[in-house]
Amino acid sequence: MPSKRIYCIGELLIDFVAEKQGADLSKATLFTKKAGGAPANVACAISKLGGKSAFIGCVGNDPFGTFLLNTLDTFDVDLSLVQRSQTFTTLAFVSLAENGERDFVFSRGADRELTYDPSVKVVIKDQMVHLGAATALLGGPLEKAYGHYLFDAITENAFISFDPNFRADLWKDKEATFIKKSMTYIEKSHLCKFSLEEAQMISKKSSLTEACEVLHNIGAQIIAVTLGSEGTFVSTKNTQQTIPTIPVTPVDTTGAGDAFIGCLLQQISTLPSYNHILENNTRLMDMVVNANKAGAITTTGYGAIESLPDERQLYASR
Repeated sequence: MPSKRIYCIGELLIDFVAEKQGADLSKATLFTKKAGGAPANVACAISKLGGKSAFIGCVGNDPFGTFLLNTLDTFDVDLSLVQRSQTFTTLAFVSLAENGERDFVFSRGADRELTYDPSVKVVIKDQMVHLGAATALLGGPLEKAYGHYLFDAITENAFISFDPNFRADLWKDKEATFIKKSMTYIEKSHLCKFSLEEAQMISKKSSLTEACEVLHNIGAQIIAVTLGSEGTFVSTKNTQQTIPTIPVTPVDTTGAGDAFIGCLLQQISTLPSYNHILENNTRLMDMVVNANKAGAITTTGYGAIESLPDERQLYASR
C-alpha cells in the first residue's frame, strides 16, 4: 500500500540565529540566516526520511520568500498549495544558550496572510494533516484558514496531528487564550505532540500521568510529550511509557520537536490504518524510538532544516 501524503499547514519563515552569542539577544551582533517555521520543518523531515509531504502556507513576494521556497523545493516538498503575499516574509530571531536551548523573538509578516483554499479539501481526503504552527491561533486569515482545514480534515477522513508549539514571545499575558484555542484541535486530533511545558499548562496538572488523562479526556487519542534528553512520554488509552532517546551533545535544539513529529508521522503514513498502532502499542513505541533519534540528531547541528537526518543517518544510529 502506498504511503499517505502529509499536508503540513502554517508558517514558513526566516530564522536569524545568533550563533554562539549566548541567550541574550540584546547582546548579539552576528546572525545567520536559516529556513525555519515548525510546519515547514516537519514537511522537510518527512520528505528527507522518504515520505511524501506538502506544505501549505504563505511567504512574502520578496527574496526571503524565494529563498524559503527554494529550500523546501530541494527537499522535494510539494509546494503547489503555497501562497505568496505583498506582505514581507515573517522573521524570527533566535538566541542560543550554551546547552543549545533557544528563545525566539518574532517579527510577523506574510505567514498570517494565508487564506483558505477550497481545493485542499479534495486532496486531503484519506490522507494526513499536520497542524503545528506556532502562529496559527493568533487571529487573522491564517487562524480562519486553520479552522477550515481542521473541519475539512475531519469530514474527509484525514489523520489529524496537532502540535500547539507554544512560544512565550507570541502569547505574553494571553496564555489562557492560547489554552482555550488549543482545546478544539486537541479534541479532534488522532495524535498530539506536546512539550512538557505545554502538557502541564494546558492540562493544569504537574504529573505527566494526570496531564495525559486530562488531554485524553479532551479528545487526543495518542499523546507524545517530548522531554529533551530524557526521551518521550507516550500515552494512549491503555498504556503509558517513557521511551529513552540516544545521548548527544546538543548545539541547537531548534527543530528537534519538528524532527520528532515528522519522523513519527512518516512512519504512520506507511500503515494501512493508524488503528494498527492503537491496537499494537509495541509498534507505536518502536516508532517513537526512531522519532527520538531523529530529534536528537537534529540538535547536533545549527539550523533546523539543515540538521534533519535522512534515512541513512537515522538508521545508522541504531
